[in-house]
Amino acid sequence: MYKNVIIINSDTLGRGDAEVGHTLLGTFLRKLLASMNKPDVIIFYNSGVKLVVRGSYFIDILDGLECEGVELLACGTCVYKACNNSSLQVGRITNMEEIADIVLKAHKVITL
Repeated sequence: MYKNVIIINSDTLGRGDAEVGHTLLGTFLRKLLASMNKPDVIIFYNSGVKLVVRGSYFIDILDGLECEGVELLACGTCVYKACNNSSLQVGRITNMEEIADIVLKAHKVITL
């Protein structure tokens, strides 16, 4: 069972200017990597899966989080649809059944 779960469902943070949102998301991920209080898992779905596939600007940061024990899960349908089946660079593919199970059992879920 996971205690703390973060959901990333977009390739930017917040609404509005995409460039600002991209910068904010990068800053958030770097701060998360530097934090002593990391989540147990980060779930990526919808356009959020763009962060974990080939060509992502954030692979090094996410690889660091994975090395620190954070499990990275990407919705397989989303990787196929949103990323034209691009190769996953970090984490692993999952499905909505596992995502729902994790979210329902988690102590805390934060959606960005």
